[in-house]
Amino acid sequence: MFSRVPSWLTARPVAHRGLHDRARGIVENMPSAIDAAVAKNFSIEVDLQLTADGEAMVHHDYELGRLTVGSGELLSKTADELKAVAFKDTTDRMMTLGDLCARVDGRVPLVLEVKSRFGGDRKLVTRMAHVLASYRGPAVAMSFDPDQVLAIRDLIPQIPRGVVAQRRYNDGEWKQLPPAKIHEMLGLRHAFRTRPHFVAYWVNELPAPAPWIAHNIFGCALLTWTVRTSEQRARAARFADQMIFEGFVPET
Repeated sequence: MFSRVPSWLTARPVAHRGLHDRARGIVENMPSAIDAAVAKNFSIEVDLQLTADGEAMVHHDYELGRLTVGSGELLSKTADELKAVAFKDTTDRMMTLGDLCARVDGRVPLVLEVKSRFGGDRKLVTRMAHVLASYRGPAVAMSFDPDQVLAIRDLIPQIPRGVVAQRRYNDGEWKQLPPAKIHEMLGLRHAFRTRPHFVAYWVNELPAPAPWIAHNIFGCALLTWTVRTSEQRARAARFADQMIFEGFVPET
């Protein structure tokens, strides 16, 4: 039996990249989105990217441009350079993981997604381990990449770890991965190696055999992403322990 996660992980809905709303100048993964989620007592999911100088930045995209001025990969820039980048709809600036932890200060759980290039590099998880060693608030870490989940298991064994997953990996960026990597990800085949405590599964592909087995046979908690519509919310309520949501404010 895999270890069970603490009850706080599924106690409250999880705000996807914070409680953001660009129409009101609250941009995903920005300080204002974090503050809004804390004010509503929602758990917070954020993405982490590695910088050129080994820092963990709170940002989803691998490159600048979608939300920011400028261009270029985050991996080619230092943390100080990224903190100076202007965003299109807010005066906020990009945070480090340390900034995020100081801002939240344990008031709500953090769900940290490790973004990966699927090359086996452990620098980002190593930096996470250093930051979280002094953080006393509730936090979990997860990734699509089994190698990063294994790195979390090896380097930060004290925090619950999860795998972000879906049923198929046959479009977009997934086509660039080696077939052996896709094979391992399909059906959570890596689970006996990575030993996840929870699974975060795409809501549009629930129900599915792999998360059902992880949840009902091995006792993993089951989160689901990204819930935006009433139909998806009903699906999440039926098949998952808790939802990762955006675009509305749940009434709970």
